[in-house]
Amino acid sequence: QVHLVESGGGLVQAGGSLKLSCVVSRSRIAPFPAGWYRQVPGEQREVVATISKFGATYYGDSVKGRFSISRDNLKNTVYLQMNSLKPEDTAVYYCNLNGASGAWGQGTQVTVSS
Repeated sequence: QVHLVESGGGLVQAGGSLKLSCVVSRSRIAPFPAGWYRQVPGEQREVVATISKFGATYYGDSVKGRFSISRDNLKNTVYLQMNSLKPEDTAVYYCNLNGASGAWGQGTQVTVSS
């Protein structure tokens, strides 16, 4: 079974930066799209950014120009660079491989203080 482990979350002040990593094991990531999603308690999970197997990217409107998704197929890792963080970016961030019916990580908490 595919295993995804996120890291890099934490507490940061508004305007700061964090870089999330998602290491995938038991599957190569190269053939699949990947993405980052986030969820606040009581709300639906929303897409933050996705990256196709060819490297094409998509960003949610609220993070465009501030976040950047990338992938390293040799390291089997997906990254999310988050800059100019805002308090409303506070959420649990989840890594995904191969869409909604694919594999998910356990999540990493990102908290942005004002």
